[in-house]
Amino acid sequence: MPKSLTKIWLGGLKRLFAIQSEHVQATLKRKPKPKRTSTRSATRPAQTVAKPSAKIRPTVTRDVPQRGTRESRVRPRAAAWASGSWTRSFHSAPAAPGSLVNHLQYGLYLPAGKPVKRAPLIVMLHGCTQSIDEFAEGTRMNLLADRYGFAVVYPEQSKHAHAHRCWHWYDDTDRAGRAEARAVVSLVDALVETHGFDRERIYVAGISAGAGLTSLLALHFPEHFAAVALHSGPAFGEAHSGITAMDVMRRGTRQDPVALVDAVADVTAYPGMPAIILQGEADRVVAPVNAEQLTEQFLRLNGIVDAQGVRKVGDVKEDRKATVTTRDYTRGGRRIVRLCRVHGLGHAWSGGDDAVPFHSSKGPDASSLLWDFFRHQRRAESARPVSRTAESARQRAS
Repeated sequence: MPKSLTKIWLGGLKRLFAIQSEHVQATLKRKPKPKRTSTRSATRPAQTVAKPSAKIRPTVTRDVPQRGTRESRVRPRAAAWASGSWTRSFHSAPAAPGSLVNHLQYGLYLPAGKPVKRAPLIVMLHGCTQSIDEFAEGTRMNLLADRYGFAVVYPEQSKHAHAHRCWHWYDDTDRAGRAEARAVVSLVDALVETHGFDRERIYVAGISAGAGLTSLLALHFPEHFAAVALHSGPAFGEAHSGITAMDVMRRGTRQDPVALVDAVADVTAYPGMPAIILQGEADRVVAPVNAEQLTEQFLRLNGIVDAQGVRKVGDVKEDRKATVTTRDYTRGGRRIVRLCRVHGLGHAWSGGDDAVPFHSSKGPDASSLLWDFFRHQRRAESARPVSRTAESARQRAS
Protein backbone atom coordinates (compact mmCIF):
# COMPACT_ATOMS: atom_id res chain seq x y z
CA MET A 1 0.00 0.00 0.00
CA PRO A 2 2.72 2.59 0.85
CA LYS A 3 4.40 1.89 -2.50
CA SER A 4 1.09 2.37 -4.32
CA LEU A 5 0.39 5.67 -2.55
CA THR A 6 3.90 6.91 -3.31
CA LYS A 7 3.27 6.27 -7.00
CA ILE A 8 0.01 8.21 -6.74
CA TRP A 9 1.77 11.13 -5.05
CA LEU A 10 4.55 11.27 -7.65
CA GLY A 11 2.03 10.87 -10.46
CA GLY A 12 -0.04 13.75 -9.11
CA LEU A 13 2.99 16.04 -8.98
CA LYS A 14 3.94 15.08 -12.54
CA ARG A 15 0.43 15.90 -13.79
CA LEU A 16 0.45 19.24 -12.00
CA PHE A 17 3.78 20.32 -13.46
CA ALA A 18 2.90 18.90 -16.88
CA ILE A 19 -0.15 21.18 -17.05
CA GLN A 20 1.98 24.20 -16.20
CA SER A 21 4.69 23.18 -18.70
CA GLU A 22 2.15 22.67 -21.48
CA HIS A 23 0.72 26.09 -20.78
CA VAL A 24 4.13 27.78 -20.91
CA GLN A 25 4.96 26.09 -24.21
CA ALA A 26 1.62 27.13 -25.71
CA THR A 27 2.18 30.71 -24.56
CA LEU A 28 5.67 30.86 -26.09
CA LYS A 29 4.35 29.58 -29.42
CA ARG A 30 1.84 32.43 -29.59
CA LYS A 31 4.61 35.05 -29.16
CA PRO A 32 2.32 38.10 -28.91
CA LYS A 33 3.72 41.35 -30.23
CA PRO A 34 4.30 44.02 -27.58
CA LYS A 35 1.77 46.84 -27.68
CA ARG A 36 2.54 50.48 -27.13
CA THR A 37 0.40 51.75 -24.30
CA SER A 38 0.32 54.68 -21.99
CA THR A 39 2.34 54.56 -18.78
CA ARG A 40 -0.87 54.30 -16.81
CA SER A 41 -2.23 51.21 -18.59
CA ALA A 42 1.15 49.48 -18.89
CA THR A 43 1.70 49.30 -15.16
CA ARG A 44 0.62 46.81 -12.60
CA PRO A 45 -1.58 48.07 -9.79
CA ALA A 46 0.43 50.06 -7.24
CA GLN A 47 2.64 47.86 -5.08
CA THR A 48 3.92 48.29 -1.56
CA VAL A 49 6.72 46.77 0.45
CA ALA A 50 6.31 47.09 4.21
CA LYS A 51 8.16 45.84 7.26
CA PRO A 52 6.47 42.97 9.08
CA SER A 53 4.38 44.10 12.03
CA ALA A 54 1.52 42.84 14.13
CA LYS A 55 -0.66 45.68 12.89
CA ILE A 56 -1.19 46.92 9.36
CA ARG A 57 0.55 50.26 8.90
CA PRO A 58 -0.02 52.85 6.17
CA THR A 59 2.66 52.57 3.48
CA VAL A 60 3.69 54.56 0.41
CA THR A 61 2.81 52.94 -2.90
CA ARG A 62 4.80 53.03 -6.11
CA ASP A 63 4.04 51.98 -9.66
CA VAL A 64 6.07 49.05 -10.96
CA PRO A 65 6.28 48.67 -14.77
CA GLN A 66 5.09 45.38 -16.22
CA ARG A 67 7.78 43.40 -17.97
CA GLY A 68 7.21 40.62 -20.44
CA THR A 69 3.43 40.98 -20.27
CA ARG A 70 1.61 38.22 -22.12
CA GLU A 71 -1.59 39.32 -23.78
CA SER A 72 -4.60 37.14 -23.19
CA ARG A 73 -6.31 35.57 -26.17
CA VAL A 74 -9.59 36.47 -24.55
CA ARG A 75 -9.32 40.13 -23.54
CA PRO A 76 -6.82 42.58 -21.99
CA ARG A 77 -5.18 41.52 -18.76
CA ALA A 78 -6.73 42.46 -15.43
CA ALA A 79 -3.59 44.33 -14.36
CA ALA A 80 -4.03 46.76 -17.23
CA TRP A 81 -7.69 47.42 -16.53
CA ALA A 82 -7.84 47.52 -12.73
CA SER A 83 -7.90 51.12 -11.50
CA GLY A 84 -7.67 50.65 -7.72
CA SER A 85 -4.65 50.31 -5.43
CA TRP A 86 -2.59 47.14 -4.99
CA THR A 87 -0.60 46.92 -1.76
CA ARG A 88 1.95 44.22 -0.96
CA SER A 89 2.86 43.77 2.67
CA PHE A 90 3.46 41.30 5.50
CA HIS A 91 1.32 40.45 8.50
CA SER A 92 2.75 39.11 11.74
CA ALA A 93 0.33 36.35 12.64
CA PRO A 94 0.37 34.41 15.93
CA ALA A 95 3.42 32.16 16.04
CA ALA A 96 2.80 28.51 15.30
CA PRO A 97 4.18 25.88 17.71
CA GLY A 98 7.89 25.44 17.12
CA SER A 99 8.36 28.83 15.42
CA LEU A 100 9.10 32.27 16.84
CA VAL A 101 7.45 34.33 14.09
CA ASN A 102 4.85 33.74 11.41
CA HIS A 103 5.04 36.41 8.73
CA LEU A 104 2.27 36.02 6.17
CA GLN A 105 2.82 37.90 2.92
CA TYR A 106 -0.26 39.22 1.17
CA GLY A 107 -1.58 41.53 -1.51
CA LEU A 108 -4.54 43.83 -0.83
CA TYR A 109 -6.65 45.35 -3.58
CA LEU A 110 -8.89 48.35 -2.84
CA PRO A 111 -11.29 49.49 -5.58
CA ALA A 112 -11.00 53.01 -6.93
CA GLY A 113 -13.67 55.60 -6.15
CA LYS A 114 -15.57 53.33 -3.74
CA PRO A 115 -15.93 53.70 0.06
CA VAL A 116 -13.79 51.22 1.97
CA LYS A 117 -15.56 51.46 5.30
CA ARG A 118 -18.26 48.78 5.62
CA ALA A 119 -17.22 47.30 2.24
CA PRO A 120 -17.29 43.50 1.75
CA LEU A 121 -13.94 41.64 1.74
CA ILE A 122 -13.08 38.55 -0.30
CA VAL A 123 -10.13 36.37 0.73
CA MET A 124 -8.55 34.62 -2.29
CA LEU A 125 -6.38 31.54 -1.65
CA HIS A 126 -4.15 30.44 -4.53
CA GLY A 127 -3.20 26.88 -5.46
CA CYS A 128 0.16 25.09 -5.61
CA THR A 129 2.94 26.75 -7.66
CA GLN A 130 0.87 29.93 -8.01
CA SER A 131 1.78 33.44 -6.90
CA ILE A 132 -0.78 35.99 -5.76
CA ASP A 133 0.03 38.17 -8.80
CA GLU A 134 -0.84 35.32 -11.15
CA PHE A 135 -3.98 34.50 -9.19
CA ALA A 136 -5.19 38.11 -9.29
CA GLU A 137 -4.47 38.42 -13.02
CA GLY A 138 -5.92 35.05 -13.97
CA THR A 139 -9.18 35.34 -12.03
CA ARG A 140 -9.75 39.05 -12.84
CA MET A 141 -11.31 39.37 -9.40
CA ASN A 142 -9.97 42.92 -9.05
CA LEU A 143 -12.05 44.03 -12.03
CA LEU A 144 -15.19 42.84 -10.25
CA ALA A 145 -14.01 44.65 -7.13
CA ASP A 146 -13.88 47.88 -9.13
CA ARG A 147 -17.38 47.27 -10.45
CA TYR A 148 -19.11 46.22 -7.23
CA GLY A 149 -17.07 47.99 -4.56
CA PHE A 150 -15.55 45.17 -2.49
CA ALA A 151 -11.95 44.69 -1.34
CA VAL A 152 -9.83 41.62 -2.10
CA VAL A 153 -6.94 40.17 -0.08
CA TYR A 154 -4.59 37.52 -1.46
CA PRO A 155 -2.58 35.69 1.25
CA GLU A 156 0.53 34.03 -0.18
CA GLN A 157 2.05 30.77 1.02
CA SER A 158 5.79 31.03 1.66
CA LYS A 159 8.26 28.80 -0.18
CA HIS A 160 9.90 28.30 3.19
CA ALA A 161 6.71 26.62 4.39
CA HIS A 162 6.26 24.57 1.20
CA ALA A 163 8.62 24.41 -1.77
CA HIS A 164 5.70 24.53 -4.22
CA ARG A 165 3.64 27.10 -2.28
CA CYS A 166 1.00 24.50 -1.37
CA TRP A 167 -1.17 25.12 1.66
CA HIS A 168 -1.12 22.22 4.14
CA TRP A 169 -4.88 21.60 3.91
CA TYR A 170 -4.43 17.89 4.60
CA ASP A 171 -2.47 18.39 7.86
CA ASP A 172 -5.06 19.81 10.23
CA THR A 173 -2.67 20.46 13.11
CA ASP A 174 -1.34 23.53 14.91
CA ARG A 175 2.01 23.03 13.21
CA ALA A 176 0.64 23.07 9.66
CA GLY A 177 -2.84 23.57 8.16
CA ARG A 178 -4.55 24.79 11.32
CA ALA A 179 -1.74 27.32 11.88
CA GLU A 180 -2.05 28.56 8.27
CA ALA A 181 -5.81 28.95 8.67
CA ARG A 182 -5.30 30.83 11.94
CA ALA A 183 -2.78 33.14 10.23
CA VAL A 184 -5.34 33.97 7.53
CA VAL A 185 -7.96 34.73 10.19
CA SER A 186 -5.48 36.95 12.05
CA LEU A 187 -4.75 38.85 8.81
CA VAL A 188 -8.47 39.32 8.14
CA ASP A 189 -9.07 40.63 11.67
CA ALA A 190 -6.18 43.12 11.30
CA LEU A 191 -7.48 44.37 7.95
CA VAL A 192 -11.00 44.77 9.31
CA GLU A 193 -9.66 46.77 12.23
CA THR A 194 -7.50 48.97 9.98
CA HIS A 195 -9.89 49.59 7.08
CA GLY A 196 -13.30 49.06 8.67
CA PHE A 197 -14.49 46.31 6.31
CA ASP A 198 -17.93 44.85 7.00
CA ARG A 199 -17.49 41.94 9.44
CA GLU A 200 -20.79 40.47 8.32
CA ARG A 201 -19.69 40.26 4.67
CA ILE A 202 -16.30 38.54 4.65
CA TYR A 203 -15.95 35.68 2.18
CA VAL A 204 -13.20 33.22 1.31
CA ALA A 205 -12.50 31.46 -2.00
CA GLY A 206 -9.74 29.10 -3.06
CA ILE A 207 -8.61 26.83 -5.85
CA SER A 208 -7.06 23.38 -5.44
CA ALA A 209 -4.88 23.47 -2.28
CA GLY A 210 -6.37 26.91 -1.59
CA ALA A 211 -9.82 25.33 -1.66
CA GLY A 212 -8.54 22.76 0.82
CA LEU A 213 -7.46 25.51 3.21
CA THR A 214 -10.84 27.18 2.65
CA SER A 215 -12.48 24.03 4.03
CA LEU A 216 -10.33 24.28 7.18
CA LEU A 217 -11.35 27.92 7.61
CA ALA A 218 -15.01 26.95 7.24
CA LEU A 219 -14.64 24.12 9.77
CA HIS A 220 -12.67 25.88 12.50
CA PHE A 221 -13.45 29.59 12.09
CA PRO A 222 -17.02 29.81 10.77
CA GLU A 223 -17.74 32.98 12.77
CA HIS A 224 -15.38 34.94 10.52
CA PHE A 225 -16.93 34.17 7.14
CA ALA A 226 -20.37 34.58 5.56
CA ALA A 227 -19.79 32.06 2.74
CA VAL A 228 -17.06 30.08 0.98
CA ALA A 229 -16.19 29.11 -2.59
CA LEU A 230 -14.20 25.99 -3.46
CA HIS A 231 -12.86 25.64 -7.02
CA SER A 232 -11.28 22.31 -8.01
CA GLY A 233 -10.97 21.42 -4.33
CA PRO A 234 -10.46 18.08 -2.53
CA ALA A 235 -12.93 16.57 -0.11
CA PHE A 236 -11.81 16.99 3.50
CA GLY A 237 -11.42 14.79 6.56
CA GLU A 238 -9.60 11.74 5.17
CA ALA A 239 -6.13 12.94 4.09
CA HIS A 240 -3.52 13.45 6.81
CA SER A 241 -0.29 13.48 4.79
CA GLY A 242 1.01 14.57 1.41
CA ILE A 243 0.69 11.04 0.03
CA THR A 244 -2.88 10.45 1.25
CA ALA A 245 -3.76 13.94 0.00
CA MET A 246 -2.77 12.89 -3.51
CA ASP A 247 -4.88 9.76 -3.13
CA VAL A 248 -7.95 11.84 -2.22
CA MET A 249 -7.31 14.24 -5.08
CA ARG A 250 -7.08 11.37 -7.55
CA ARG A 251 -9.91 9.13 -6.29
CA GLY A 252 -11.96 11.13 -3.79
CA THR A 253 -12.46 9.89 -0.23
CA ARG A 254 -12.70 6.16 0.35
CA GLN A 255 -14.85 6.75 3.45
CA ASP A 256 -18.36 8.15 3.55
CA PRO A 257 -17.95 11.96 3.17
CA VAL A 258 -20.84 12.66 5.55
CA ALA A 259 -19.31 10.42 8.23
CA LEU A 260 -16.03 12.31 7.83
CA VAL A 261 -17.87 15.56 8.64
CA ASP A 262 -19.42 14.07 11.77
CA ALA A 263 -15.96 12.94 12.88
CA VAL A 264 -14.51 16.46 12.85
CA ALA A 265 -17.50 18.72 13.58
CA ASP A 266 -20.41 18.94 16.00
CA VAL A 267 -23.07 19.52 13.35
CA THR A 268 -25.79 20.27 15.92
CA ALA A 269 -23.82 23.27 17.21
CA TYR A 270 -22.22 24.34 13.92
CA PRO A 271 -23.64 27.70 12.69
CA GLY A 272 -23.75 26.69 9.02
CA MET A 273 -21.67 27.83 6.04
CA PRO A 274 -23.14 28.61 2.59
CA ALA A 275 -20.86 27.22 -0.11
CA ILE A 276 -20.45 27.31 -3.89
CA ILE A 277 -18.42 24.46 -5.35
CA LEU A 278 -16.98 24.60 -8.89
CA GLN A 279 -15.29 21.72 -10.69
CA GLY A 280 -14.02 20.98 -14.18
CA GLU A 281 -15.33 17.67 -15.49
CA ALA A 282 -12.04 17.07 -17.37
CA ASP A 283 -9.81 17.74 -14.35
CA ARG A 284 -6.84 15.31 -14.30
CA VAL A 285 -5.41 16.60 -10.99
CA VAL A 286 -8.46 16.72 -8.70
CA ALA A 287 -10.99 14.08 -9.72
CA PRO A 288 -14.54 15.46 -10.25
CA VAL A 289 -15.89 13.02 -7.64
CA ASN A 290 -14.36 15.36 -5.03
CA ALA A 291 -16.87 18.06 -5.95
CA GLU A 292 -19.81 15.68 -5.37
CA GLN A 293 -18.32 14.66 -2.02
CA LEU A 294 -17.64 18.26 -1.00
CA THR A 295 -21.26 19.06 -1.82
CA GLU A 296 -22.43 16.27 0.49
CA GLN A 297 -20.10 17.52 3.22
CA PHE A 298 -21.36 21.10 3.09
CA LEU A 299 -24.96 19.89 2.93
CA ARG A 300 -24.24 18.10 6.19
CA LEU A 301 -22.55 21.16 7.74
CA ASN A 302 -25.63 23.19 6.84
CA GLY A 303 -28.06 20.66 8.30
CA ILE A 304 -29.69 19.85 4.95
CA VAL A 305 -28.90 16.12 5.07
CA ASP A 306 -28.87 13.74 8.03
CA ALA A 307 -26.06 11.44 9.20
CA GLN A 308 -26.97 8.95 6.45
CA GLY A 309 -26.76 11.63 3.75
CA VAL A 310 -30.54 11.70 3.22
CA ARG A 311 -31.97 15.16 2.54
CA LYS A 312 -34.27 16.21 5.37
CA VAL A 313 -35.03 19.87 4.48
CA GLY A 314 -34.96 22.19 1.50
CA ASP A 315 -35.35 21.82 -2.25
CA VAL A 316 -33.05 20.87 -5.13
CA LYS A 317 -32.98 22.34 -8.62
CA GLU A 318 -30.64 21.36 -11.46
CA ASP A 319 -30.03 23.43 -14.59
CA ARG A 320 -27.96 22.12 -17.50
CA LYS A 321 -26.51 24.56 -20.03
CA ALA A 322 -24.00 24.24 -22.86
CA THR A 323 -20.98 24.96 -20.67
CA VAL A 324 -22.06 24.15 -17.13
CA THR A 325 -24.49 22.07 -15.10
CA THR A 326 -25.67 23.80 -11.93
CA ARG A 327 -27.36 22.19 -8.95
CA ASP A 328 -28.83 24.43 -6.23
CA TYR A 329 -29.85 23.35 -2.73
CA THR A 330 -32.19 25.88 -1.14
CA ARG A 331 -33.87 26.24 2.23
CA GLY A 332 -36.69 28.67 2.81
CA GLY A 333 -36.15 30.07 -0.67
CA ARG A 334 -32.50 30.88 0.11
CA ARG A 335 -29.64 29.26 -1.79
CA ILE A 336 -27.37 27.43 0.69
CA VAL A 337 -25.15 25.15 -1.43
CA ARG A 338 -24.46 25.39 -5.16
CA LEU A 339 -22.54 22.88 -7.29
CA CYS A 340 -21.26 23.95 -10.73
CA ARG A 341 -19.81 21.22 -12.97
CA VAL A 342 -18.05 22.87 -15.92
CA HIS A 343 -18.03 20.78 -19.10
CA GLY A 344 -14.63 20.20 -20.72
CA LEU A 345 -12.68 22.17 -18.10
CA GLY A 346 -9.41 20.82 -16.70
CA HIS A 347 -7.57 21.85 -13.54
CA ALA A 348 -8.03 25.58 -14.05
CA TRP A 349 -10.08 28.58 -12.97
CA SER A 350 -13.21 28.65 -15.12
CA GLY A 351 -13.66 31.63 -17.44
CA GLY A 352 -10.28 33.09 -16.46
CA ASP A 353 -7.38 34.56 -18.41
CA ASP A 354 -5.84 31.62 -20.24
CA ALA A 355 -2.54 33.47 -20.67
CA VAL A 356 -1.94 32.69 -16.98
CA PRO A 357 -1.21 29.10 -15.83
CA PHE A 358 -4.12 27.23 -14.21
CA HIS A 359 -6.72 29.60 -15.68
CA SER A 360 -8.90 28.82 -18.68
CA SER A 361 -11.25 30.75 -20.93
CA LYS A 362 -13.47 27.65 -21.02
CA GLY A 363 -16.68 27.75 -19.05
CA PRO A 364 -18.55 30.53 -17.26
CA ASP A 365 -16.72 33.29 -15.39
CA ALA A 366 -16.08 31.67 -12.01
CA SER A 367 -15.30 35.02 -10.37
CA SER A 368 -18.70 36.39 -11.38
CA LEU A 369 -20.43 33.19 -10.28
CA LEU A 370 -18.95 33.27 -6.81
CA TRP A 371 -19.60 36.99 -6.30
CA ASP A 372 -23.22 36.46 -7.38
CA PHE A 373 -23.42 33.75 -4.70
CA PHE A 374 -21.54 35.74 -2.05
CA ARG A 375 -23.52 38.96 -2.32
CA HIS A 376 -26.66 37.27 -1.02
CA GLN A 377 -24.91 35.88 2.07
CA ARG A 378 -24.28 37.60 5.41
CA ARG A 379 -22.91 36.37 8.75
CA ALA A 380 -24.87 38.16 11.46
CA GLU A 381 -22.80 39.39 14.42
CA SER A 382 -25.22 37.60 16.73
CA ALA A 383 -24.01 34.27 15.33
CA ARG A 384 -20.43 34.76 16.52
CA PRO A 385 -20.85 33.51 20.12
CA VAL A 386 -22.70 30.43 18.83
CA SER A 387 -19.83 29.54 16.49
CA ARG A 388 -17.29 29.80 19.31
CA THR A 389 -19.38 27.30 21.26
CA ALA A 390 -19.30 25.02 18.21
CA GLU A 391 -15.53 25.27 17.97
CA SER A 392 -15.17 24.37 21.67
CA ALA A 393 -17.44 21.40 21.16
CA ARG A 394 -15.35 20.20 18.22
CA GLN A 395 -12.18 20.53 20.26
CA ARG A 396 -13.70 18.43 23.04
CA ALA A 397 -14.81 15.84 20.50
CA SER A 398 -11.30 15.59 19.03
